[in-house]
Amino acid sequence: MRLPSLPALPPLFDRLPGAAQRRRAVVVSVVALLTLLLRPLWPLRLLPGWCVGLLLLWATLELLRWRWWPHRWR
Repeated sequence: MRLPSLPALPPLFDRLPGAAQRRRAVVVSVVALLTLLLRPLWPLRLLPGWCVGLLLLWATLELLRWRWWPHRWR
């Protein structure tokens, strides 16, 4: 039995200039938001607040870097 394949990524995240940066920014943002939203759960309560804060700061910096310094065609 074969599992269905995942759909292809849209051109914005696959082929267009800056796609790798956009994918990275989305992944970092999702990880940061999940950490923030799941913080009340027991294992994530053990994380110190500065760790969660640094993760959110990292996500913000990634988004700013992607927005203000886009990757150009070479």
